[in-house]
Amino acid sequence: MAAETNLIKNNDLARVRQIDFVSQFGYNTKKLMELLGVMRLIPKQAGTMLKRHSVTGTLENGNVAEGDIIPLSKYSTVETPIGEITLGKWRKATSAEAILDKGYDQAVDETSDKMLQDIQGNIRTSIVDSLTISGQPTASGANTQAALADAWGKLAVIFENDAVETVYFLNPMDIASYLATAQITVQQAFGFSYVENFLGLGTVILNSRITAGTFKATAKQNMVGYYVPANEDDLAKAFAFVSDETGLIAVHEYADYDRLTADSTFLSGIKIFADNAGGVVAGTIGETASEPPTEDEGSSGDESLSGE
Repeated sequence: MAAETNLIKNNDLARVRQIDFVSQFGYNTKKLMELLGVMRLIPKQAGTMLKRHSVTGTLENGNVAEGDIIPLSKYSTVETPIGEITLGKWRKATSAEAILDKGYDQAVDETSDKMLQDIQGNIRTSIVDSLTISGQPTASGANTQAALADAWGKLAVIFENDAVETVYFLNPMDIASYLATAQITVQQAFGFSYVENFLGLGTVILNSRITAGTFKATAKQNMVGYYVPANEDDLAKAFAFVSDETGLIAVHEYADYDRLTADSTFLSGIKIFADNAGGVVAGTIGETASEPPTEDEGSSGDESLSGE
């Protein structure tokens, strides 16, 4: 007997799951961008060399006598390669025996959810690791509040803006005492725990990869993002992935009858980092405040934030 019209079949449910993965990842990425102040992710081809930008130069004396030639102020843009952007590929396979033993939801769906979380974890790790830069400015203070305030002041000078929106990356242990005694709300975005307007100084993002007693700080407008579209036309011609209009991630679930496994493949290539290396402060908690940046250090700030 033929199946009824509009019967919901297993293949229909598989596509719904894939769409859900894509939508969930896109939503989480949007919240991450809002948290870091990234206005948009710029699409790039796989293999493109990404570069940090900085601007150096000297402002000449503007006191010019009537009729004299105005001296030229010379500035130049310095680009520092930080590596190629690539399209990450991940796959998992669940055997028929595992599905029979644990059930489909636990053996396939829950492991796919965990895999998606781990992909997000890789992106978080990349963001945090990119904040360690040779020769970056430093800040310090006797306690957490003093150290963060010192970093805020350094960034206000560097970016020549006392209203700079600052984001700090700290080890959770360094604000644990504040969380225990104050009415502070900890929120979540893309797997990051964060506190908005911490001590009136800016957004604090908590991550255990930051060594306790240290932190990193930068301006939100200093963060830029790129990605390799996982829904690229030529890929779509060759592979049956499910994605959305952004192409931030692509998912394909299928059955391998040769091995009798339920397979899942994920594609994504996102890179978010601080564009201006001189605009990332490395801080230390428990030391006397460091010297303020010089005028030369402060002059290489927001002009470099093109992200191109």
